[in-house]
Order: sequence, then structure tokens, then C-alpha cells
Amino acid sequence: MDEMEFWKRQESEHTIVIRQIVNNLESEFVIRLQQFEQDFHQVEGIAVKYIETIIRSKGNINLTIQQQTMQLISLAFCQSQQFIMLLNQILSESEAARNNPVAAVVINHIRRESEYFIGIAQTVLS
Repeated sequence: MDEMEFWKRQESEHTIVIRQIVNNLESEFVIRLQQFEQDFHQVEGIAVKYIETIIRSKGNINLTIQQQTMQLISLAFCQSQQFIMLLNQILSESEAARNNPVAAVVINHIRRESEYFIGIAQTVLS
């Protein structure tokens, strides 16, 4: 959960970084990045609530919390996969990103970080 909280905050911040670096990004991508920013914040907030619940339980985590935690990890995993798909789409379809050499470097870096989180989530889910 701590990792999820951290990486969802990172991904949320990454949506802002992309919008700042590619300041003339096409509106469809801006809107989708803004939606991801909100979604990442939401999952981060839920992760914080689970962290607090787990801490208060002092290690006595019931089956319901375990199942809900795994569902949240699965959701966060899928969310990051979808974000990576958007990043790939921006790199391939956005004229603004194509004309900004720094954008490709930053977006690829961001993609690798989301892939790292996916690796963590896969380990937990398996």
C-alpha cells in the first residue's frame, strides 16, 4: 500500500509535468491527462485509508480488507497500464509532442516509472 500511495502520487504529478512540458498539447490529450490526474489522486487517497486501517488493526487484517486491498492493487495495476497506453498514444499521435524533443525523453521516463509500479503490483497479485 505504501508503494501504491507513492506511485499514484508520482503518476498524478507526471500528468502535470507532461502538460507543462508540452504546453501546446492537443486538447483531447490534455483532458485525458487531467482525468488520469484525478483518478490517480482518488486511488492514492483510498490507499492512504487502507494504510491507516491496516495500522489500526495491528496486524489483524480480516479477509474483507485483504480482498479489498487486492482489488485496489488490481485496479491500480490496470490504471497504470491504461496510462502507459495513453503515453504511447501521445508519443505516436501528438504533433505537439513530436515537435518537442524533450517531451519524448520525459514521457518515456514517465512510462518506465509506471512500468516499474506495474512490476510491483504484478508481484503482489501473483
